Amino acid sequence: MRTFGVEEEFLLVDPLTGCPVPAASAVLTMPATERDWQPAGAGARVTGELQLEQLEVSTDPCGTLAVLADQLRAGRAAADAAAQAGGARIAALATSPLPATPHLRTTPRYRRMADLHGLVAAEQLTCGMHIHVEVASDDEGVGVLDRIRIWLPFLLALSANSPYWNGNDTGYSSFRSRVWNRWPTTGPTPIFGSARAYGRLVDSLLDTGVLLDPGMVYFDARLSRHFPTVEIRVADVCLDVATAEVLAGLARALVETAAAQWRADVAPPAVPEALLRAAMWLAARNGLGSELLDPSSFRPVPAAQVAAGLLSHLSAALGPGSEGTRIRHLLHRSLTRGTGADWQRREFARHVDRAEVVLAAIGETQGGRPGQGPKAPEAS
Repeated sequence: MRTFGVEEEFLLVDPLTGCPVPAASAVLTMPATERDWQPAGAGARVTGELQLEQLEVSTDPCGTLAVLADQLRAGRAAADAAAQAGGARIAALATSPLPATPHLRTTPRYRRMADLHGLVAAEQLTCGMHIHVEVASDDEGVGVLDRIRIWLPFLLALSANSPYWNGNDTGYSSFRSRVWNRWPTTGPTPIFGSARAYGRLVDSLLDTGVLLDPGMVYFDARLSRHFPTVEIRVADVCLDVATAEVLAGLARALVETAAAQWRADVAPPAVPEALLRAAMWLAARNGLGSELLDPSSFRPVPAAQVAAGLLSHLSAALGPGSEGTRIRHLLHRSLTRGTGADWQRREFARHVDRAEVVLAAIGETQGGRPGQGPKAPEAS
């Protein structure tokens, strides 16, 4: 099986009020957390992000879902321990339910981004989840990008965990994705056909001067600049490890299936980018709670029907028996319980207080028990 890994971004919040707090500098400059903080044996690295109200945790490359889930739990526990030492907690929320004024980290690159992009950078307090899946070459990677693009809206819908923005219910399940799409290079890509064509587009974008560097090529999925991987970037950070686990498992199976099609010279579906943007919008709007666009017809159908089609598409690539069973179980769990956005709205309905939503999310991030690692449900 291909190795895979995950990057998760978390909000740093006040443990009493739930408001985002600019604690990253304090956390990351402590003696135990200088620059990259990696607790012994955790398999997770804690770093900063664009805003001081965020931390990012990266796993190592993993060979199995079980190892990945262990590293996700360890990473969340390590990041929360670091945050607590700085007077904060982490919350796996893709946007803040409470009003927030972000504080930019003052690195030279981030200052240049803020100067060039203005309010887009200043307001960009969003937390995503990026999934890296190993590929053998750039050519294979581009073959994968061309063939997974029609399924990425479903991954967004499954991850949806950001219904609120500046204290208001947006009407969306993933408003993070709408805010993120303010950047100039976000969104679906064309069918490239070759690594050379991919490289030409990246070079042309850089030549425009709109981007500072290749790191700002924010496609929905891209070739990693640092690792031999395809990086899938559409997901909200997930409220719980179980949802992150199933997303990563589905992403790896998508890459495996697409690579097999590329080797067999099966042509990718010739879907225009405009239709993919419409599919992404509907996924952001509805999550799993209503209709999504069917990747085979691009007509609206129930989300469960798209999920069934995805499982059928991936039937040969879901991994050894127990892993395939677990992915199916966790996907059924998400379809039954709903998304992180659904959970946030239920919590708000209970408390009529968005601060209580954040404080409850602190516990959910750590498995429902503040200060402890999450425990995913056992497969039935």
